[in-house]
Order: sequence, then C-alpha cells, then structure tokens
Amino acid sequence: MPQPRPRFASWLMLLAMTLVLVAFSGCKRDAPEEAIRAQVTALQAAIEARSASDVADLLDEDFIGPQGMDRRGARQTAAVLMLRHQRIGVVTGPLDVELQGADRARVRTRAALTGGDGAALLPDSAQAWRIESGWRLRGDTWRITSLEWTPALQ
Repeated sequence: MPQPRPRFASWLMLLAMTLVLVAFSGCKRDAPEEAIRAQVTALQAAIEARSASDVADLLDEDFIGPQGMDRRGARQTAAVLMLRHQRIGVVTGPLDVELQGADRARVRTRAALTGGDGAALLPDSAQAWRIESGWRLRGDTWRITSLEWTPALQ
C-alpha cells in the first residue's frame, strides 16, 4: 500500500491541533469561546476515534483548506489517514481563541499527532505545527471555515 502523502498527515495534524486544546480552561470565559473550545474537544475526539464523518461534521459548508481543499476533500483526506493508522492521538498546546464579532473567530495553537501506541509521532509527519483556523457560528453551532498550518520547527 503506498505511503500517505505528508500533506494528508499535515492536514490531519493541523486540524487536530487547531481544534483540540479546548479542555484546559481555568478561568471564566465568554460563552462563544467556551462553545468553540467544546468544538475543538469534539474534533480531537473525532480524530482519536478515527471518524472522518465526525470530523467533516465540524467543517462549515464553505470550508476551505490548503491548496483549495474543500469540505469533501478534507473528509476524504481524513478517511485515508485514519485507514492508515490504527491509533491516532493528538498532542496540542494552548488554544488562543480570538472572537471577531458575534459570529466569527480565529483559533491558533501548536500540535503534533501520535500514531501506533500513542507514543510515536506519525512516521510521515514527525513535526510540530502551528495551526490557525477560522470559525463561523451557523445557527447555534460553531464550524470551521478555514484551516492553515505551517511547520513550527523551522
């Protein structure tokens, strides 16, 4: 079976990083920020459960990723990575949530994915990433509208 392209692993890592560090809140936060952090936690759970459809459910209908990746392409990329790795863990840094009005936000973090027993970095993406994601409130649910990542160690 061919090796997954680093772009796929990078996308998954980025998505995980951007959306995962939500559980660490020690101070009072605004309701929108709490809701976004909860969605990040849901994304982490979806990645670790290897559920590409649950990952896609968190993406906005207008989602755009690297190189013009749309929602469908993101779901397919996640599915390929999840088929390649029996176990996936997400290691993230703190989330920086910046609200932009009542219905938009920007989230920044750093992250890495683990594979196998949860201790080894995924072989084709042994890299830490800076992740930035855009969010939009649709109805009463925050969804990811954009995702960008760059290597953190350069």
